Parts: sequence; structure tokens; C-alpha cells
Amino acid sequence: MGAVVGTLTLQTRQRRPSSDKVDDDLELSVVCHRPEGLEKLEAQTNFSKKELQVLYRGFKNECPSGVVNEEMFKQIYSQFFPHGDASTYAHYLFNAFDSSHNGSIKFEDFVRALSILLRGTTTEKLQWTFNLYDINRDGYINKEEMTDIVKAIYDMMGRFTYPALKTDTTKQHVDAFFQKMDKNRDGVVTLDEFILSCQEDENIMRSLQLFENVI
Repeated sequence: MGAVVGTLTLQTRQRRPSSDKVDDDLELSVVCHRPEGLEKLEAQTNFSKKELQVLYRGFKNECPSGVVNEEMFKQIYSQFFPHGDASTYAHYLFNAFDSSHNGSIKFEDFVRALSILLRGTTTEKLQWTFNLYDINRDGYINKEEMTDIVKAIYDMMGRFTYPALKTDTTKQHVDAFFQKMDKNRDGVVTLDEFILSCQEDENIMRSLQLFENVI
């Protein structure tokens, strides 16, 4: 959870708004996509008008066209993990942000997801995280999906993974996950099982609160 929220938040905060006035209706000078009105986004998210303006300025600086494709997303995300390979995890994360499944992330997609991750309820955050792990979008997390995600996280962390990984570390992690979360032992984890198990884990619950007030 921290890997998802922390890096995205850093990306939006590393650039300060310029002295130019940020138009309330989020106008762009030259764009391929015109974002929705500020008032509508304010009503749909847990961000204030000023917070949306700051987020938009950072998004515009990185993506003048108003949309982010997967290759651009990978390049931006990989900057935060120079000692590992973040491309696979970034691929899964991109798909989770691409709510319309059209191969691009608009500012609306970005800010709605960020609103959930930073300011959403516990259930909303866990639902979003479940969708990230549910790679094939069938409503369940199976061992293959969990293995792919865990391996991608280890690849992303690179040589800074501690303790040093053994060849069977990923399998052990996934087996422990299913032992805890697959309540009825049917080989898959449902959304309800996922939420219940996470709510029973103090470490997971603490991680959900780490970035609530970072903006």
C-alpha cells in the first residue's frame, strides 16, 4: 500500500505551482484532453479546490497533453526505484488507475484514485487495492495473480530488499497470504475475504493511515 501511495504523492508534490494563475476551470492552453470542471471533481473527491489546483499543476507539468499512456507512466514511476526494475509493477498499477480501460490515464482518473488512496474510507482503500491485485478482473485473487504482484514488488525494490531474497521467498509470501486470507480454502480470495483479513491485521491497517494527510 505504501509503495502505491507514497511514490504517487511524491510525484505530485515535487513540483511547486508556478506564479501563473491556475484557472478555476482547469483550462489548458494546448491539450488533447480537456479535464472535467473543478467543481465537479471537488464534489467527486475528498480534495479541496486548492488541493486539486496543486495536483493539476503537477499533472500538467508532467503531461501537457492531458493524458498519460503506459510507457510514460512507467518512466515516471521508475524514477523512484532506480535500483530495481519497476516496469512490471508500474504496468499493474497503470491498469488499476486506467478506470475506463482505454490505455490512458486522464487527470480525472488520477485524482479520483488518489482521493481514495489518501482520503478514502478503509473499505474504499481495500477495495481499490483488491482491484490492483485482481489482474484478470474476475472478482477473485488467485495464487498466480498474487505471485505476479509479489514478484513485481521484489523486482521493483531491487538490491534494497531486506532481508536478501531467497529463491523461494515469493512462494513463501504467497502461501502465507493465502493461509491467512482464503477463509474457505477454495484456492481464491474474494473481496469480502480480503477486506476481513486486512482489517484483522494491525500492520496493514497502520499502512492504510500513513499517507492520509500528505497533501
